[in-house]
Amino acid sequence: MLKKSSLVLWGVVLFVAWNALLLFFLWTRAPAFSDDHSHLTEEVIRLAQDAEVELERQKDLLRQIHHYSALWSKKKAVDNAGRLLPHATSVRPSTAAPPPHRPRASPDAVLPVLVIACDRSTVRRCLDKLLHYRPSQERFPIIVSQDCGHEETARVITSYGDAVMHIKQPDLSDIPVPSDHRKFQGYYKIARHYHWALSQVFRTFQYQAAIVVEDDLEVAPDFFEYFQAIFPLLLTDPTLWCISAWNDNGKEQMVDASHPELLYRTDFFPGLGWLLLSDLWDELEPKWPRAFWDDWMRHPEQRRGRSCIRPEVSRTMTFGRKGVSHGQFFDQYLKFIKLNDRFVPFTKMDLSYLKKEEYERSFLDRVYGAPELRVEELQGNQRRELGTVRVQYTTRDSFKAFAKALGVMDDLKSGVPRAGYRGIVSFLFRGRRVFLAPPSDWTGYDSSWS
Repeated sequence: MLKKSSLVLWGVVLFVAWNALLLFFLWTRAPAFSDDHSHLTEEVIRLAQDAEVELERQKDLLRQIHHYSALWSKKKAVDNAGRLLPHATSVRPSTAAPPPHRPRASPDAVLPVLVIACDRSTVRRCLDKLLHYRPSQERFPIIVSQDCGHEETARVITSYGDAVMHIKQPDLSDIPVPSDHRKFQGYYKIARHYHWALSQVFRTFQYQAAIVVEDDLEVAPDFFEYFQAIFPLLLTDPTLWCISAWNDNGKEQMVDASHPELLYRTDFFPGLGWLLLSDLWDELEPKWPRAFWDDWMRHPEQRRGRSCIRPEVSRTMTFGRKGVSHGQFFDQYLKFIKLNDRFVPFTKMDLSYLKKEEYERSFLDRVYGAPELRVEELQGNQRRELGTVRVQYTTRDSFKAFAKALGVMDDLKSGVPRAGYRGIVSFLFRGRRVFLAPPSDWTGYDSSWS
């Protein structure tokens, strides 16, 4: 801090000295024109105009000095969970090893939002909503990490000035891939970018946690409230490894939009707006995959029996049809996701029910206490008087058949259904709560079901 204080002092000294020299220059120039009053008048006016422009530049410099001085002062008051850094256009890749005794994040830690960007100039839509709903720049600094070198997108990001930090992934080269993976080059570049960007956040900037979004996501009004409220739970519950803003079965007709406060545990890694701790990055970074990072996250070796928190109604939605998947998944499913439009004061709520033991006790009682109904009866809108019901599956094929019949996503990753917890998927079907569930003596996921 002593060096930074000296820098501020020298900035002020230079500002004063420059303007003293400028006045001296004006005084010494005037006599040279004393024989020609008209030329003297013109020259004085011109010099005055030049001096005014230069003074404005110097005042701007002084404002910047004060601005960064304020940031450095704030940094002392911020806990060790993060750093408040000025706007930057590039950051040198970090090769430093993780700190040997990294301090544990505190519940009020700084939670930067890492925006993964490439060549979508529509990143403006993402950033506008983030900035509009952000309650605090100090608590939620926004870092936009750009790959691809797309100039138009870079101009859009830069136009936000100090409201966001703009960093650029330096390696834009093609990645050698197996011949049968040439069409997947984009997935390799995405994995490389994620590795670099997360390393900047946790290694270079030394944040203790981060919220990750992509440049084609729009956030809900309570996006920041949601993460801020659940973050302390992530710190204290070792059976959790992420918080996600996304419900994979979040189509409008499949969620209870009248109860946007509903939250669940899920064994499926949802992504699409998620929070992780630096401790998790310490674990994942050394083995980060070359491609398909999100599916890799869903392998048992990475998940290690841990769960994420996810909402009933998504706090993000995607507007990016263009992408490496060429829009197929977007057209079939993603564009129908319901984005929450009501602010829920999560920070004022007791969320302890999401802790593993308490959650399983209440959730499993509700699931297996619900009457069982056959898919055909459900489709026929029969037995409405039963209210919440359960549809039971016993095999991979029966799960996929029932899921498809009821409009639930039927793909499995390492045997885990999307949005599932202990094999149970919760959703609405024709206005009634349905649990698509395995038998009550379920013993674990079968990876061969993928």
